[in-house]
Amino acid sequence: MAQFERYLGIDYSGAQTPTSSLPGLRVYAATLADAPREIPPPPSPRKYWTRRGLAEWLAAELRAGPPTLVGIDHAFSFPLRYFEAHSIPPDWPEFLDDFQRHWPTDDDNMYVDFIRDGLHGNGAARTGNSRWRRLTELRTRTAKSVFHFDVHGSVAKSTHAGLPWLRYLRQQLGSKVHFWPFDGWSQPPGHSVIAEVYPALWSRGYPAEDRNSHQQDAYSVARWMREQDARDVLSDCFQPALPPAELTQAKVEGWILGLA
Repeated sequence: MAQFERYLGIDYSGAQTPTSSLPGLRVYAATLADAPREIPPPPSPRKYWTRRGLAEWLAAELRAGPPTLVGIDHAFSFPLRYFEAHSIPPDWPEFLDDFQRHWPTDDDNMYVDFIRDGLHGNGAARTGNSRWRRLTELRTRTAKSVFHFDVHGSVAKSTHAGLPWLRYLRQQLGSKVHFWPFDGWSQPPGHSVIAEVYPALWSRGYPAEDRNSHQQDAYSVARWMREQDARDVLSDCFQPALPPAELTQAKVEGWILGLA
């Protein structure tokens, strides 16, 4: 039996500011009955989604809509070394609050690079080493560190731009949404779930047709999640076969949905 009624795949972007129209920010939605289709932003002068607009739309959709699985393409947390280096308790909500205080990338007109360059915030007090990687990144063998900026395939900028919006969604939605795996490896029946995804695991397995790379990534996430739920194997994806110590670490660092 399917756990969800809707599947949202999001290819994220850390470019420009929270209110900038971003061609790299794409959303695809699917249901068990309907194949993934692109969701445009609500009517406005902007052609593409903005990070702020997407967060506000998600909050409204998840507050009132059917049980939905949302896959977002950026890291949801940092390596354990980061928590240790900055004396941050291994608690995800506390991590989000601390990060946003130092990296207020959800402020209007704020570029990630403004904070990197010391013009705003206090990012220098919350940095990491590009050699530090989360357990889940090591398991992919290809995912880069959340601190590895300015290289092809990097998720550092999108992660630093996206984390405050996860905090926003948590504040807006409370217990209505399960943030996996931080709220637990198993989710309550009938709840929506927001999870980290890595489109590179699946995007090459589906024909791109006329989609660009950002569209293909969002499409492949929505399609893969829909297919797993239709096959009734999504529960296995929420329970990675990790030793107890690694499960504890991954509940702090996060885990990529679907990664064995």
